[in-house]
Amino acid sequence: MAMANLARRKGYAVVLSSRSSLCLTRWRGFASGSDENDVVVIGGGPGGYVAAIKAAQLGLKTTCIEKRGTLGGTCLNVGCIPSKALLHSSHMYHEAKHAFANHGVKFSSVEVALPAMMGQKDKAVSNLTQGIDGLFQKNKVTYVKGYGKLVSPSEISVDTTEGENTVVKGKHIIIATGSDVKSLPGVTIDEKKIVSSTGALALSEIPKKLVVIGAGYIGLEMGSVWGRIGSEVTVVEFASEIVPTMDADIRKQFQRSLEKQGMKFKLKTKVVGVDTSGDGVKLTVEPSAGGEQTIIEADVVLVSAGRTPFTSGLNLDKIGVETDKLGRILVNERFSTNVSGVYAIGDVIPGPMLAHKAEEDGVACVEYLTGKVGHVDYDKVPGVVYTNPEVASVGKTEEQVKETGVEYRVGKFPFLANSRAKAIDNAEGLVKIIAEKETDKILGVHIMAPNAGELIHEAAIALQYDASSEDIARVCHAHPTMSEAVKEAAMATYDKPHSHLKSWLLLSSLVFIFVQEFTMTWR
Repeated sequence: MAMANLARRKGYAVVLSSRSSLCLTRWRGFASGSDENDVVVIGGGPGGYVAAIKAAQLGLKTTCIEKRGTLGGTCLNVGCIPSKALLHSSHMYHEAKHAFANHGVKFSSVEVALPAMMGQKDKAVSNLTQGIDGLFQKNKVTYVKGYGKLVSPSEISVDTTEGENTVVKGKHIIIATGSDVKSLPGVTIDEKKIVSSTGALALSEIPKKLVVIGAGYIGLEMGSVWGRIGSEVTVVEFASEIVPTMDADIRKQFQRSLEKQGMKFKLKTKVVGVDTSGDGVKLTVEPSAGGEQTIIEADVVLVSAGRTPFTSGLNLDKIGVETDKLGRILVNERFSTNVSGVYAIGDVIPGPMLAHKAEEDGVACVEYLTGKVGHVDYDKVPGVVYTNPEVASVGKTEEQVKETGVEYRVGKFPFLANSRAKAIDNAEGLVKIIAEKETDKILGVHIMAPNAGELIHEAAIALQYDASSEDIARVCHAHPTMSEAVKEAAMATYDKPHSHLKSWLLLSSLVFIFVQEFTMTWR
């Protein structure tokens, strides 16, 4: 009864989507002009569908509007999920070809069946989109398939996928339309020769030569996929380093690892011309600061220069919603725009463009709508590069801590000294912890390891509760596990590694790393 009264006080909620995809497999009909919702979410991606489900769970009448026709947005359909499927499949092939023999597993030959690999990816996507369909049905979220445009702060005109038009009303409208691929001047994406990440996930054959424009998360992940199964990969980056937001120590080892895998880098380089008149693509490049031009030939070029908020056709200007110079919708701490009753979450607002951040935005926004307290700390959102090894981080880099002027300590522990990593013959990488010198409060954690994306969450919890490095170090970690490296790095931050054996292993590993670096420097 209390929840029903709350729903009556708050009105109905509608969720809209342009770039995301929030829909039901079973048609529920339109929330017409006479049916006002409590919340309307525009966008069915990670932010939108999570917001819609949360609103419904809290007793609000909720509608989601999505133009794609399948749930999950960019992340589930043409982003996070299919890319991770291909990363895993390509890694399995690479391991079978290059590592299985070391473990006594031998066979005469191994080959890539690309259609089967793509089929596995598509199956994973289909199963997950249907899963969200089921959650919508279970939580009684109404779904409208179509492109939504704001008519007023409480009305959305929807051009449906069936060629009709309807108006959806809601007391609260949440914009969760996600982001789109950022284009480059003079480079036209045709999803054949010149592809975005979407096209790179659906190539019909393995390109002999692949050029990736942009050395960020997405470019390096997709470059890894195709590099593992036979492509010669060259990454062109305007900046002087790959993944500029990454901690410098980790970045240095990460780039070295990718180079060992065969990936080539052209840093401080910009693309100034593209020729697609022949069978392949010819890129004209020159130093970022200007200089002599050269030609790079490729079968396929992947444009991975970042993403931009997707708000096209929403009519934000018509109702007066303010945006910044990058096109991001401006919101306050409650995700409210300058227009009463209109909210925004996820990639369309400032903050990390990450699916899990959008999900947290969605939950917090709806909690505020229902009188609860929501909270998302963007400084404590973990980020992961899903290559092999993976790189994961949470909190500040050492460079960012230096800029604050705070005195700090750094503790590192290499996986070469980790028992589990050595046992499975996969010991590349390290854990790095940065803590305030005076209080020992953890400021940032950075991990390069085969499963760094799983290991980072211990650190994320620690940062969320302002834990010290000693707090982590005094927690008993199971042995042998990769997680012990986090404990050892924590001990190295405030004291020293645990045992004499591990200290000896650490010293031996550091000597080994030094020899590696010295050898590579003189090659």
